[in-house]
Amino acid sequence: MKIIILFAVIGGLLFSCNDTSTKKEDNTFDIVTTTSMITDLVKNIGGDKVVVHGLMGAGVDPHLYKASEGDVSKLSNADMILYNGLHLEGKLVDVFERMKKQNINAIAISDALDKKDLISSTLFESNYDPHIWFNIGYWELMTLFVADKLSNALPESAAYFQDNAQKYLQQLKELNVELRNEIATLSQDQRRLVTAHDAFNYFGKAFGFDVVGLQGLSTATEAGVQDVQETAAYIIEHKVKSVFIESSVPRRTIEALKAAVNSKEHEVSIGGTLYSDALGDPNTEEGTYIGMFRYNVKTIVKALK
Repeated sequence: MKIIILFAVIGGLLFSCNDTSTKKEDNTFDIVTTTSMITDLVKNIGGDKVVVHGLMGAGVDPHLYKASEGDVSKLSNADMILYNGLHLEGKLVDVFERMKKQNINAIAISDALDKKDLISSTLFESNYDPHIWFNIGYWELMTLFVADKLSNALPESAAYFQDNAQKYLQQLKELNVELRNEIATLSQDQRRLVTAHDAFNYFGKAFGFDVVGLQGLSTATEAGVQDVQETAAYIIEHKVKSVFIESSVPRRTIEALKAAVNSKEHEVSIGGTLYSDALGDPNTEEGTYIGMFRYNVKTIVKALK
């Protein structure tokens, strides 16, 4: 019933917003983004030519996020909506699909990628792992995709967007080299990453880690006793030194895992908190995509050595 009411509210607002008689007077180009990673990306490319409104802040789980009344207002007044797609924003999927049918400019940045390059899953609704930002090469493709979408929407600023995109791409390339050098200090057998949920498969594939998530791809699924026991057995078999909490996932499941391992006379520590589905606090290094990635890798390497 709530989603039906949300549709009705959004539908009414969008209809009025698309009426040329209600055109905004401030001439700003307003973009609504979902995750904090996308918000950071659009700010890097859009600069001062756009106004970015992020729905999800630090520590917010996009799998479980529900639109508030304030979100409805932002969505209804947006000139463009950029979201991840692949069912990451589980509670908002139907809203975005409805908007597209009403010719609202709602764009999934995952459309920048070829489906054959995605990690498939029979256990997740979209059949693809949605955590695509953990492959820096894919993030580069999404950077170009967003720059093109902004250039098409605001052709008078196209050169500005493309220039910003190229500067950002250079930063991403430098980050990739830096992180590979950092990870190279780990032996292949040390590259075993155990986290709260399956958010790091693209990271593992890109950087040569064996990745195990206690929960599935979506945090909407709870880890059961069998999940804990199987993961504990993996940790003991491979002598994994540390496991990791995630900033957007309750820590209790990892603490239960640690207790299960330690009860079998194998010591495992909590190696730190990683940023998975959200960036860190605004105005911190971890509040940017590049800073988040750098922090994650340093935390992982330090704990697994």
